Amino acid sequence: MDTYYNPADLLKFEEIGKEVPELAKKFFDYYGSVFAEGELTEREKALIGLAVAHTIQCPYCIDAYTQACLEKGSNQAEMTEAIHVVTAIRGGASLVHGIQMRNVVKNLSM
Repeated sequence: MDTYYNPADLLKFEEIGKEVPELAKKFFDYYGSVFAEGELTEREKALIGLAVAHTIQCPYCIDAYTQACLEKGSNQAEMTEAIHVVTAIRGGASLVHGIQMRNVVKNLSM
């Protein structure tokens, strides 16, 4: 079945720079710098990337960061826990916005 998402398209990502190579170079240079070893290890950064990928629901990113996590030495339990962390934060963010609803109800009920 054809879908919008084709895992093979991830390998074509660099083609995004064909028409505007100077901007693509800046992005890819920045991207490479961000994910290089720093205060955080490359492994930790890959786990963060995996969690964010699930938050923004990008299947290409999920594939890429799952692979990166495995390459950097993470195991499935660590990766799953990272997804649970982001799920808890995302769920909490939705719930805390319930205060907005409560404020509207309170104001309209006065």
